[in-house]
Amino acid sequence: MQQRRERDRAQRHELIISTARELAEAEGWDAVTTRRLSERIEYSQPVLYSHFANKDAIVAAVAEQGFVELAAAMGAARRKQVERPALVRAVVDAYLDFAAANPALYDAMFTLDIGLRFAQPDSPPALLDGFRQLSVTFEAVVEDPAEIGTFTEVGWAALHGLATLTRAGRLSDGQHEARVDLLVTRLLS
Repeated sequence: MQQRRERDRAQRHELIISTARELAEAEGWDAVTTRRLSERIEYSQPVLYSHFANKDAIVAAVAEQGFVELAAAMGAARRKQVERPALVRAVVDAYLDFAAANPALYDAMFTLDIGLRFAQPDSPPALLDGFRQLSVTFEAVVEDPAEIGTFTEVGWAALHGLATLTRAGRLSDGQHEARVDLLVTRLLS
């Protein structure tokens, strides 16, 4: 009986996360409320609160799931390449493609203030792994190992800027490939 309860609880937990993500991708994060989630998953709000303290905790769980997916996408891209230029381009493309394909998820990961702490000893493992995938990529570019952390942060900031500004329509049309080529060239130099 205990194992079944634990399994049911884990399934409800996952259902809450996936439903929040689906609703956010369809209607935006403002549409994700505990009331709407409880209606969609057909459980009462107290059941929902037995899994998550509040909406921010749900969004944080979605974001952590996103970091797992982003790290996997970048890791897969990285493992397919050996040469430095192709390696960096593959990881840059994987990052930007992920951001474009998952706008609400990307917002949960990087834009919404939900209390996830980056670059801290208590940062969730999924966040650390996402950063590690970028760091391992840039190790092939950086000569001084002492600079890898800072270089990775700057590279990540450039990627985030491209992803965010592209999605918001703030960059000129038809120049995406040229921007990515320039970024990769600069990261390699």
